[in-house]
Amino acid sequence: MSKFGELIDVNIPVLLDFYTEWNDQSTAMHPALRDVAAALGDKVKVIKIDVEKNQELAEALRVKGLPTLMIYKDGEMKWRRSGEQDANTLIVIIQEYLD
Repeated sequence: MSKFGELIDVNIPVLLDFYTEWNDQSTAMHPALRDVAAALGDKVKVIKIDVEKNQELAEALRVKGLPTLMIYKDGEMKWRRSGEQDANTLIVIIQEYLD
């Protein structure tokens, strides 16, 4: 899990998407995440985490519903929601954490 610490301990917002391939809401989020990444470019990191391949991390973060989205900045969780979110909503939320 030290690798996870390195991922989130950066001074730009990191949007994490916890998903599985078999969950329809999870896969429906993929285009929105691409839009967020395209709109904000290098101002944000967008990382998709397959909970089936990262069960220990998902359990440690108490991920229950899918998709679960989290925003970290400087190693600290700033925002968290379960369920689908549209790209524009995510962009507005992430912009609150831009310097």
